[in-house]
Amino acid sequence: MRTIIFTSLALIAFAANAVLCRLALGEQSIDAAGFTIIRLTSAVVVLGLILAFRGSASAIEHHGSWRAAFMLFLYAASFSFAYLTLTTGSGALVLFGSVQLTMILVSLHRGDRLGWLEWTGVVLAFGGFVWLVLPGIAAPSAAGFALMTVAGIAWGAYTLLGRGSTKPLSDTSANFLRTLPFLALLLPVLLWRRQLTTEGVSLAMSSGAIASGVGYAIWYRALAGLNSTSTAVVQLSVPVIAAAGAWYSWQRQFPSALPCPP
Repeated sequence: MRTIIFTSLALIAFAANAVLCRLALGEQSIDAAGFTIIRLTSAVVVLGLILAFRGSASAIEHHGSWRAAFMLFLYAASFSFAYLTLTTGSGALVLFGSVQLTMILVSLHRGDRLGWLEWTGVVLAFGGFVWLVLPGIAAPSAAGFALMTVAGIAWGAYTLLGRGSTKPLSDTSANFLRTLPFLALLLPVLLWRRQLTTEGVSLAMSSGAIASGVGYAIWYRALAGLNSTSTAVVQLSVPVIAAAGAWYSWQRQFPSALPCPP
């Protein structure tokens, strides 16, 4: 039951990230570099405050890893820049397809073997996912496709690195903290583009503080009760949750409009 609860909360956080990223970058209220920098920095601040409140901030250097931190940075940066050229459907298909393939291939390489029921579940889950996003799929740009593939591989690697976590909050906090040196790579792009608005900064802070920082800590906690196949498959539900949340928000904002947003 704990695994179900933590997994559900984490998937909701992932969906919120997708919606917040789309709102910020789709409306061009912030550039991709600025969104990534503010997102990761906000997560560091919030997680640091949580650890300080719990009195466990001093031991953070003994948790997490530089490998996981780099994968986290690579995912966040690639994800943001990819969504500048991809539609929601195309982005979701490439991202979660890459995540699933990465995790399954790594599991097979490690010697795990999937039974026919597990393979059937994977095929049905991915088939249903493709059917869901099919209306929004357009031919992706080469750059967008490459960036989102990198994002999917990086997220799959970050998830696999967290499967043995015994201190999810400390490990997640340490990983986010170690992303800060990598953010220097984005500063030239930020200074070049420098497209920041109050709305865009607020969306990036919300994505980092809650959906990323707290959400990823919950995800590391959920991984303790999931095998590799389940971990890969359950993430295919994120576009469904994101679509439901977007539809609900649309209905609240425009109650007299059509049932679905354009």
